[in-house]
Amino acid sequence: MKRSKAFTVFFMMVTLMFTMTACGNENEQQTTDLSKNEMTANEDGEDTMKNEDPAADNILVAYFSATGTTKSLAQYAAHILNADSYEIVPEDPYTEEDLAYDTDGRADREQKDSSARPAIAGGIEHMERYDTIIVGYPIWHGQAPRIINTFLESYDFSGKTILPFCTSHSSGLGSSDTDLHPLASNSK
Repeated sequence: MKRSKAFTVFFMMVTLMFTMTACGNENEQQTTDLSKNEMTANEDGEDTMKNEDPAADNILVAYFSATGTTKSLAQYAAHILNADSYEIVPEDPYTEEDLAYDTDGRADREQKDSSARPAIAGGIEHMERYDTIIVGYPIWHGQAPRIINTFLESYDFSGKTILPFCTSHSSGLGSSDTDLHPLASNSK
């Protein structure tokens, strides 16, 4: 039931995000009811959040974003859901050369090596506080970046609900779902 509710809220949030982006007008008053969360855009275009659901405090949005696209969506999701957010930052930051597609840069090499596990700088001290973890990442070569594998293998997600979302410039999900599922097999 919790997973269904979290998935429904997340799906509605993503739908709202695309609707507001496609049809939004900064000067209009917009109100959308998301379960027990009320989202209002005032005349200045600033979003305000009133959370009436105490369970929402148990949500974490964890994300990796090399270019900022996934970060924008993750921060928006955290705002909408009144959730905590955590940026998955590589210990060795990616450079533009590392990210250049199909150049045998670092990102290309990591994606070709299923055992690659880039180190993460920092960590989450109290993962046990969260019931639902929303994991965001870009699609690299039809997969989640290997640093997401590092993240999922670094914590015990037993009994937790994991909801992935991804961004992509041009490719589909590829094997992202099937590759990540075994890494969080103890989750709901």
